[in-house]
Amino acid sequence: MAEMVGRYGSGKFGRRKKPDLSMPKIINMSMGFLGIQMAFGLQNGNASRILANLGADVHELSWFWLVAPFTGLIVQPIIGHMGDNTWSPLGRRKPYFLIGAILCAIGLVLLPNAATVTHMFAANALLLAVIFLAMMDASVNIAMEPFRALVGDMLPKHQGTLGFSIQTILIGIGAVVGSYVPSLLTKLGVSNEAPEGFVGDNVIYSFYVGAGILILTILYTIITTKEYSPKEFAEFEDGKEVVEEKSKFSDIFKDFANIPTQMKKLGIVQFFSWFALFTMWVFTTSALATHHFGLSPEDTHSKAFNNAGDLTGELFGMYNLWAIPFAFLLTPIAKWIGKKQTHALALACGGLGLISMYFIKDVNHLWMSMIGLGFAWASILAMPYAMLIEVIPQRKMGVYMGIFNFFIVIPQIINGLFGGPIVSNIFGNQAMDYVVVGGACMLIGAVVTMIFIKSEDETPKEIEEEIQQVHF
Repeated sequence: MAEMVGRYGSGKFGRRKKPDLSMPKIINMSMGFLGIQMAFGLQNGNASRILANLGADVHELSWFWLVAPFTGLIVQPIIGHMGDNTWSPLGRRKPYFLIGAILCAIGLVLLPNAATVTHMFAANALLLAVIFLAMMDASVNIAMEPFRALVGDMLPKHQGTLGFSIQTILIGIGAVVGSYVPSLLTKLGVSNEAPEGFVGDNVIYSFYVGAGILILTILYTIITTKEYSPKEFAEFEDGKEVVEEKSKFSDIFKDFANIPTQMKKLGIVQFFSWFALFTMWVFTTSALATHHFGLSPEDTHSKAFNNAGDLTGELFGMYNLWAIPFAFLLTPIAKWIGKKQTHALALACGGLGLISMYFIKDVNHLWMSMIGLGFAWASILAMPYAMLIEVIPQRKMGVYMGIFNFFIVIPQIINGLFGGPIVSNIFGNQAMDYVVVGGACMLIGAVVTMIFIKSEDETPKEIEEEIQQVHF
């Protein structure tokens, strides 16, 4: 499929400035992220419900969710390394997110139909669901990492915040659609109830829609985006001689040992941020069912529990919806108060939003909690990466983006291992108490950002160019 190349060829090239890209080109190259995030939104809002419908207990949910961070831990650095050293007729990154999209679409079709597949092959429905979830997660990671690296590949550094902000806007749109589809189908008359051990039709059809949109948006990016050639990448380097060199997978470990100090500090912030996000994604349905709907933790098959699941999807759609306008505001706010201050403020708002869910008793008012989470989510998807690309070399963009993912998946793994037992043994299966713990972690992330992250000097002219391009 693709040819492994050295460090973009050999010989000496003159210094060439990477050109600025227009707004339409930035949107085109990130459009596939809309489809990926729709798939991710469907998974986040419905995986716990699907697993519970198939017989998983609340204290087991975080264990089943471990497949996501474990696959990310393994897949993203490998795909990043391969992308850094690959060229094909499709390009450098595009082959990987095409393969990832196809596999993810298959997983979207299979996951909600695990019970049906079980009857065909006499297998365990819950086990099959976990296998299909793992397939989806691996595929999403194959597709997602190249999109992050593509921003670093295609844009000059002063357009980095803009590029990741545009990705955040498209991510928000995809997640909003994915989060709301099950609830919308229910309102249109599609049943959200199903016999014990099966999944409601509204969820099944939603996943079909997600698979179709994922494939279409990925194909759109592939058709409309032309990646730079290896020779062009070499010309963007500092005019140094580029030596032909075979790439080895062992280089990933060398790269990990040499990660920049700023990246390590950002990793600490990511740890607390993603610990909180994982808590929210895994336990919100159970938290709403017990804290707001008054259900017992064991009641996972009633209409009321599935109503809590629909509400979870709506709330997740709301914070993604709020993330869209905040993504437009990130660049001017960063110019005003600085990147790290912007990220700290966003995390603080997100932490308070999660904690407020405990105190807001009326489910009709929970949308207020989502405002702060929307600000945090917009910043989490953009600001750490905008600060990261300032300190990593162009030729290592993919592998370092993959390694940076370690700081996202490790807190999820730790939370997945211990979150369920904590909810069961310490909080008496009252998941909302643990959601509050997640909010506290996000507040800690805000404090760590202010104390440990170094403020980089920003060229006012470059920031001004970003602001002008944000305003279509």
